[in-house]
Amino acid sequence: MDLFDYMQKKKQETESPLASRLRPRTLDEVVGQQHIIGRGRLLYRAILADKLTSVIFYGPPGTGKTTLARVIANTTNANFRQINATTSGKKDMEQVVADAKEAAGGFGRRTILFIDEIHRFNKSQQDYLLPFVEDGTLILIGATTENPYFEVNSALLSRSTIFELHPLSKEDVAVIIDRAMTDRERGLGAMRARLLPEARDFLADTAGGDARSALNAIELAVMTTEPDENGEIVIDLDTASDCIQKRAVHYDKNGEQHYDTISAFIKSMRGSDPDAAVYYLAKMLAAGEDIKFIARRIMICAAEDVGLADPNALVVASAASLVVERVGMPEARIPLAEAAIYVANAPKSNAAYEAIGRALDNVARVKTSVPGHLKNIHANGEGDVPQAVGYKYAHDFPDHWVDQQYLPDEIKDEQFYVPGSIGHEAETVRRLREIKQRGKQNG
Repeated sequence: MDLFDYMQKKKQETESPLASRLRPRTLDEVVGQQHIIGRGRLLYRAILADKLTSVIFYGPPGTGKTTLARVIANTTNANFRQINATTSGKKDMEQVVADAKEAAGGFGRRTILFIDEIHRFNKSQQDYLLPFVEDGTLILIGATTENPYFEVNSALLSRSTIFELHPLSKEDVAVIIDRAMTDRERGLGAMRARLLPEARDFLADTAGGDARSALNAIELAVMTTEPDENGEIVIDLDTASDCIQKRAVHYDKNGEQHYDTISAFIKSMRGSDPDAAVYYLAKMLAAGEDIKFIARRIMICAAEDVGLADPNALVVASAASLVVERVGMPEARIPLAEAAIYVANAPKSNAAYEAIGRALDNVARVKTSVPGHLKNIHANGEGDVPQAVGYKYAHDFPDHWVDQQYLPDEIKDEQFYVPGSIGHEAETVRRLREIKQRGKQNG
C-alpha cells in the first residue's frame, strides 16, 4: 500500500457513511444471525480456524451478508478479493483467477473471492467459476438477496454451503443503534448527540430488520438537527420519523394500543365491515405488528365467528398464514388483506364455537359411558371384524343414514350443536333434516 492508498483508506474511515464505518470487524462485533455464527456453530468455527470452504449468504438487504464477508477478510490469512456482479464481468474474474493461481503457486496462499449480488451473473459467467471453485483455486463467497436455489446454477450450489440470514430482530437493531450513538471512534459518540427512547424504539421497529436503514436515518437526523441551547443534538420521535420517511404510528405493541387495535380488527371482521378490517390491518402493519400474530387472529375469527356458515373461510385464513410465514413482509400484506376481507364478507355463525363450549361443560359435569353398540370390537384373527351387538352400519341404509342413538344414555337428549340459519351451515342442516325424515319414514 503506497501513501496515496493509505490516505484514501483513512479518509474513507472518517467520511464514509455511518453504516459503512460501523461495519463489524470481528465475529464478536457481529449482532444477530446467531443461528449460523453463534459460538460453536459451523460457520463460526470455520472462520476462526481459517478453514472456510465456498459459501453463499442468502437473505434480505441489511442483514449482514457483506458484513460477514468483511469479517472473513479481516480474519483470514488468504488473499481476499471482492467484486460486484452488477459492475463486473468475465474479464474481472479472469484477472482474479490469474492472481489466485500466482498466489497459490508462488506463495502457497489461498484466494477468497467475494461476489456481491452473485445472482446478477448470467449462467455462462457462473459456469466460468466452476472449475476454479472445484480445484480450490478460488474459495467462493457469494451474497444474494434472491433465493439461490432459483438464481444460482445448481452445479455451483452443489460446491457451496448455503447460509440463510434472517432479518435482524428489533432488539438486534436497537443494539446497533446504541453502538452508533456511543462509539466515539467510528460512530456518533463524539458529537454530543442523544436519541430519545421513543425515537430509538421507533427506528429499531421501523427498520424492519435492516440495520443499514436504521443507521442511515440516525446519521441523517444527527447531521441535520441543530444543537439545543446546551449544545446537545436531541433526536426526538418526529425527527426520527421524518428521517426514515415513515410516519410514527402511535401504537405500543405491548400496551393498550396493541389490544385496542387488534380488538377493533376482530370486531370489524365479525361485524362484516371489510373496510374497517383492512384499515386496522394497515395500522398494525405500519406499526410493525408481528404478521404471524395477525394471521393467527384471522384464523381464530374464521373458526369462531364464521364457522360452518362458510367453512372455506378457515381454509383461506390458514392458507394466508402459511404464505405469510414463507414470504414475509412486504408481500405478506396481500394475503393478510385477502383473508381479512374474505372473513369480513363471509356469512357468520358461532354455532360450532358454542357447541364445543357446551360439550366441554357437560364433560366436566356428567360422568358417562360409551353405549354398548358403539364400543370397539377387535378382529377375530381371521380377517373378519364383527359388529358390536345392535350397531347399525350407516352405509347399509338409504342416504347413508339410519336412526340410531350415538350419545351416552346419561345425556341422550342433550343438544350441543344448534346450527345457524344462513350460508353453508343452513344448507347442510336442511339436507340432513330431509335425509332423517326420509329415513324415519322408511324405517
